[in-house]
Amino acid sequence: MAKRDYYDVLGITKSASKDDIKKAFHKLAHKYHPDKGGGDAEKFKEVSEAYSVLSDEKKRAEYDSYGRVFGGGAPGGGASGFDYSGFQDAFRQGGFDFGDIFGDFFGGGGGVRRGRDISIDLEISFKESIFGTKRTVLLAKTAQCEVCHGSGAKPGSTLDTCKTCNGAGKVHETVNSFLGSVTTVQVCRACKGTGKIPHEKCSTCHGEGIYRKQEEIHISVPPGIEAGEMIRLSGAGEAVVGGPAGDLYVKIHVMPDPRFRKDGANIVMDLSVKLSDALLGKDYSISTLDGDITITVPPGISHGELLRVKGKGVPIGKSGKRGDLFARVKIILPQKLSKDAKKFIEKLREEGI
Repeated sequence: MAKRDYYDVLGITKSASKDDIKKAFHKLAHKYHPDKGGGDAEKFKEVSEAYSVLSDEKKRAEYDSYGRVFGGGAPGGGASGFDYSGFQDAFRQGGFDFGDIFGDFFGGGGGVRRGRDISIDLEISFKESIFGTKRTVLLAKTAQCEVCHGSGAKPGSTLDTCKTCNGAGKVHETVNSFLGSVTTVQVCRACKGTGKIPHEKCSTCHGEGIYRKQEEIHISVPPGIEAGEMIRLSGAGEAVVGGPAGDLYVKIHVMPDPRFRKDGANIVMDLSVKLSDALLGKDYSISTLDGDITITVPPGISHGELLRVKGKGVPIGKSGKRGDLFARVKIILPQKLSKDAKKFIEKLREEGI
């Protein structure tokens, strides 16, 4: 039976990056690993074979050029078409990131735990996006217990050495799989990696050290922020015992303004001007984001011409400088003319104006 294309096996395109290949394999390996409920050993072998070739630059180049690899792991290179002894050696020699790819299968994760990242949406006005603003939001999330300060122990109570891990915070587990006997190091579930167990549990968090509550989060929106930009608040995400909290990501949504629009560091607005004022010139009072100002419309201005007001645009970084405000002239033509006005216009036309 002909083998499936390795790219199809992993569900990726030929232009996939190394990271794309790794992510695709990780997802499918989770799904098909035979030690997991509902796993499929044959499919796991298939995705493992595809990954072993496509994750190696030399093998991938040979496969892309000839449809096979001229070495271990080539299609047709044995009864199964894949040399699994070499695959295991690659793990032992560091050819694959064993802990990263398979850690979850065997309950691994000996590294530092970290809380989950969370994200929220924040809607601000156009003016707030120009000058910046401060907001306070109420967020329901897992946070460190304020009573026991994350220890899980009743105030005044002691912390005992965890008997499960003998205070190490980690335990070793050996799992038998088709790859052989595998020993992993994981965070101790009893003490959550702290190596200590509360002698008496905190009544607020029930000995967990963390609990779910509503917390006020203060957000500083910088001047000149664009719609769709993200603000990252380090440590403001979900809390976890034995490690740092995750981050909070705030996605900014800017409400449109009926008068103004951004053009880079500049702000553009429309200025309606009467025909007579366009011909003779006049001072106009206009409302800007900085308040009311007076702008001069010079005689003979054209429709669509821009009038610039310096320094009334978007703040530029931390320099203190700002872009400009541009007023786009829209000449308003009268719908009806009096007899005298008509005669005057006809006279202008006779003069070629």
